[in-house]
Amino acid sequence: MSKSKKKDSSKSKIGKKELRSTVTHFLSAHPGEYFTPKQLFKVLKFTTHPLKMLCIDVLNEMIDSEDIVANEDGEFSYNGHTQVCEGVFTRTNGGRNYVQLSDGTSISVYDDDTMHALPGDKVKVSLFAKKRYSQKIHGQVIEIVQRNEKPFIGSLQVGKQFAFLVNPDGSLPHDILIPIDKLKGGHTGEKALVKVTSWPDNARNPIGEVVDILGESGNNDTEMHAILAEFGLPYKYPEAVQQAANRIDPGITPEEIAKREDFRDVLTFTIDPRDAKDFDDALSIRTVKKGVWEVGVHIADVSHYVLEGSIIDKEAQQRGTSVYLVDRTVPMLPERLCNFICSLRPDEEKLSFSVVFEMNEDADVLSHRIVHTVIKSDRRFVYEEVQHLLEQCNEASPEDYQYPTPEQPLAEGAKPAETYKDELIVLNRMAHKLRERRMKNGAIDFDREEPRFEIDEKGKPLSVYFKRAKDANKLVEEFMLLANRTVAESVGKVKKGEKAKTLPYRVHDMPDPTKLDNLEHFVSKFGYMIRTQGTKTEVAKSLNKLLKDVKNQPIQQLVETVSLRAMMKARYSTINIGHYGLAFDYYTHFTSPIRRYPDLMVHRLLTRYAEGARSASQQKYEGLCEHASDMEQLAANAERASIKYKQVEFMSDKIGEEFDATISGVTDFGIYAEIDENHCEGLIAVRFLGNEPFDFDERNYCLTGRQTHHKFSLGDKIRIKVAKANLYRKQLDFDFVRKLSSSAPATTGTKFYLEIPKKKKKK
Repeated sequence: MSKSKKKDSSKSKIGKKELRSTVTHFLSAHPGEYFTPKQLFKVLKFTTHPLKMLCIDVLNEMIDSEDIVANEDGEFSYNGHTQVCEGVFTRTNGGRNYVQLSDGTSISVYDDDTMHALPGDKVKVSLFAKKRYSQKIHGQVIEIVQRNEKPFIGSLQVGKQFAFLVNPDGSLPHDILIPIDKLKGGHTGEKALVKVTSWPDNARNPIGEVVDILGESGNNDTEMHAILAEFGLPYKYPEAVQQAANRIDPGITPEEIAKREDFRDVLTFTIDPRDAKDFDDALSIRTVKKGVWEVGVHIADVSHYVLEGSIIDKEAQQRGTSVYLVDRTVPMLPERLCNFICSLRPDEEKLSFSVVFEMNEDADVLSHRIVHTVIKSDRRFVYEEVQHLLEQCNEASPEDYQYPTPEQPLAEGAKPAETYKDELIVLNRMAHKLRERRMKNGAIDFDREEPRFEIDEKGKPLSVYFKRAKDANKLVEEFMLLANRTVAESVGKVKKGEKAKTLPYRVHDMPDPTKLDNLEHFVSKFGYMIRTQGTKTEVAKSLNKLLKDVKNQPIQQLVETVSLRAMMKARYSTINIGHYGLAFDYYTHFTSPIRRYPDLMVHRLLTRYAEGARSASQQKYEGLCEHASDMEQLAANAERASIKYKQVEFMSDKIGEEFDATISGVTDFGIYAEIDENHCEGLIAVRFLGNEPFDFDERNYCLTGRQTHHKFSLGDKIRIKVAKANLYRKQLDFDFVRKLSSSAPATTGTKFYLEIPKKKKKK
């Protein structure tokens, strides 16, 4: 195949969104000029028939949306009336201003053209004609439509006449001036939340008032609260909600027990992390007959205590989820509920909502029922106890023995794990079969290590270790997945011609085709292949084969990272499209109502439908699903920020030390490298890679020097030196020392070392 044909084939895989952006950039750079479709094809180098047809579709859509106009001769021109767009103003840590449009387009704005806009403001921006030598669209803010109500975080500097909120991360162009009477008792060096109240046209600084004092900068509680506030998440509980929780009676009446199936005499246990307090799920098991077991998945019945519309419910709905930072949990429910009343603690009678299965030795579900129950947990296990037992009995997966689990100390008064050996082995064997079946059906097997920190009493990280999911974790996971799927099917799976009642589903769409093509192109450099077309199952199995092939290879983490980027995000919706990653046609969240609000919604709807009520309002629950999805994303961002903060804190006493690292990200402004031994990631700015300009190749994840052609690619092994640890920005800066090896397959099989001259740093 010729080079030109290869280029055409590659270009034909461009997505509609990318193509629309390309057309928009070109036409906006030529305001007032008209072009025929053929002229556009030629100048934009759209040479394949599919690409031309896709371009025609995009042009028609742009006419409908009035982004372009067409004359009688069928020529197109950019619509001058749409030169004004509306979006959200943002500012990067590096001080660059952008207006983010709803279609994902970013408009670059110079400092003099911001009209005093602040990050998060909704603004109108007037676009400039695109410069021929630039790929960026520039514009000028012409109206602030709505000020962002979210307060800003920084450190106070207090003087005699006035004070300032200093924001060293660069996300504000100027410090915020605070009148002394608006300080709320704050002192110099304290971290605070400040709301901007005005910014006069002739003033250099915005004016604001203190909303809350977080505490001394550098204090662990202060910094964790600041991370929560950064993402608009609550860091303390309203007193009225706490008082409402304190008034709840934890007792269980005989009348309530009579309404439920009684499992108090059935062997039941919880399996959770060592530091868990909110036990929201338990497993029970008993023999029905030879080769058949009854397995119960019992979930804390939060809906019995938290009534819809109550003050506790409204707070939980707003939070949407518990937030898990490095050193703490910020619960969705008040502690009295999540850790005591609802938590399925051992040797205590608890109300639960259960999915009870009859299953055979092949883990086939012979029958099931969804019922309200009362249980009494016999034993609280930690994952390590169960895992050690499985390994000692030779029941664990072969890969689990790579990192053997040591014997765990026995909690005071607890029976030895061996007491429940037979039941745990039966459940583990069933879980293996359930997992094998899921994988065979096309579930994606992402099984990544998660960084964890050993911290002291002040929150300072002492060491980094990695959490690996082993059979004990997967045992619980498989039965929770089975319960969630069963609940979703019980409502969503109806006879032909019937309409399913409203239910919040956990949905996951197929991968983005363009990103999947990029993944295929990327892994081909290492000699691997994946399918990007075909049925969902075929594509998923191909991806699973790739993940299996790279397991324990040097590029494993790299390929897993790029593969994850190709995946869509799972979310909540009343419109069921199935769950691609799990290969389930029906899936919901039922098993964690203590920490996830959608599970609480599902519990209430199941109870409602069991009583014969008609379908709930889809519009109402779709809005709740969207809010829950948004809060879940914010919680995940906060968790990542806390991990990043602790990584920077952990490395702050290692300035000047050298480490082996792997290039984990490539951008136009530099490369990100992850230290091999602890996975702490830092930035090497492009100016420190070599004394020459570098070109960024987004498709191939690499930077290439224009003069020397030295290349830095995703996955390359390099030697770095820790240069800076900026806790405020949660950012590590590395110096490049030398290159160790390329990510591309080596022909000689030997390492090579490459010294590259560095620019001198400015003093």
